Amino acid sequence: MIITPKKLNAFLMFKLPAAYFTGVRTKHIDKETCVVTVKHRWINQNPFHSMFWAVQGMAAELTTGALVMQQIKASGKNISMLVAKNNATFVKKATGRITFVCKEGLEVEKTIQKAIETGEGQTLWMHAKGTNAEGVEVSSFEFQWTLKLKP
Repeated sequence: MIITPKKLNAFLMFKLPAAYFTGVRTKHIDKETCVVTVKHRWINQNPFHSMFWAVQGMAAELTTGALVMQQIKASGKNISMLVAKNNATFVKKATGRITFVCKEGLEVEKTIQKAIETGEGQTLWMHAKGTNAEGVEVSSFEFQWTLKLKP
């Protein structure tokens, strides 16, 4: 099965409804890059009339996690994935449509290959940057993924 934006969005609706109902949507995914958007709306705002940090985090995590899922599927191996740590920086009020991008799919591929070759768990820091419609950065997220070959 090839992972597509349509399949990821359906996955959100059934498995992560909080992300789906707050407007998180995958727009593009290929071997190296994943793009996810979310629009500031009443349902995902904080008391200061900007997007709630957790909604931004869901969109950012999806950009990284989708690349990990895609590479695991391509490997044909049974590999577990888990976020061990994350960091976030908020630069500007998130209003309008926010676009999160991660371009680290090739690093994921290398890390998975290393996990397969060594049989040992691996960790990988991945980054997602959120920008508004004007291209101004509003937030950036880092997720440390742990990848381990299952017996």
